[in-house]
Amino acid sequence: MLVTTFLMILIMLLVWRCHWILVLIFTGLSLLVELTYFSAVLFKVDQGGWVPLVIAAAFLVIMYVWHYGTVKRYEFEMHSKVSMGWILGLGPSLGLVRVPGIGFVYTELASGVPRIFSHFITNLPAIHSVVVFVCVKYLPVYTVPQEERFLVKRIGPKNFHMFRCVARYGYKDLHKKHDDFEKMLFDSLFVFVRLESMMEGCSDSEEYSIYGQQTEKSVDFLLTDIGNTVSSNEEPPISLTDCIVPVKSPLRANSVVRTSGQASSQTEVDELEFLKSCRDAGVVHILGNTVVRASRNSQFLKKIAVDYIYAFLRRICRENSVIFNVPHESLLNVGQIFYV
Repeated sequence: MLVTTFLMILIMLLVWRCHWILVLIFTGLSLLVELTYFSAVLFKVDQGGWVPLVIAAAFLVIMYVWHYGTVKRYEFEMHSKVSMGWILGLGPSLGLVRVPGIGFVYTELASGVPRIFSHFITNLPAIHSVVVFVCVKYLPVYTVPQEERFLVKRIGPKNFHMFRCVARYGYKDLHKKHDDFEKMLFDSLFVFVRLESMMEGCSDSEEYSIYGQQTEKSVDFLLTDIGNTVSSNEEPPISLTDCIVPVKSPLRANSVVRTSGQASSQTEVDELEFLKSCRDAGVVHILGNTVVRASRNSQFLKKIAVDYIYAFLRRICRENSVIFNVPHESLLNVGQIFYV
């Protein structure tokens, strides 16, 4: 109860931005009740008061172990991500055979290329013609509007056919079973191609300014959550010119593109047809499965916490494949082991 109260105070200050007087009133009333209950438990430890203390300690250990393992796993992915210089050096074919189809690579990184991708292409001789890095972010807001949920960015030149898509959710957004995550992602990708052609063909038009304002607002929203600095040899951070927010009316964007010039319109049509043909050829969802293990010279308690408690919590938690209703027949797990 005390931990819940302290977390609630942080939410009221950082997320809801409540007045400090309201925060003080809530804190005083909550601590009055909880400290009274806590003192009563302490005075009756020998009469059974130790039971809620043991339960509270067990939940505290579980939360701490889960937080520790999650942070270590994320730090490993951050420090081991592949630089964009290495990807660009491979060329449009990435040094492999590009087979028809689209590969969705799920990662927790909003910038850079995850290590599972290099691990995948190192051990397999082929990769899909279109690669989309999908990052799911939960923002400290109540909900994210449907039309602002996906941020799409191109990685490398157009002939690489590589994209990044950041799916943003609020803490009250529910994943319903009838929601087709794959279809929504494809719609956002198609709208991105249309808007990109529009900006290349009429960068000084009024429509560009309208879309630019919407994009800049959403990009600032995302950068506040990410807060990652990127070195010079890695993928540049998301900017106004390469990150597009899907708008409510894709048809309007398409009509604007038609007026922007024959060359850009033809390029848009060719790429849209290429994306549709790759989608019809097949879609594969590639998920990274980073297994955290304690190193051999770790202490006994650390081995118990990481190898057993955290591993058990990871097994019972739902994966993204279940949350976003990814078909089992098109799912591919790429495993790697990380020692802490």
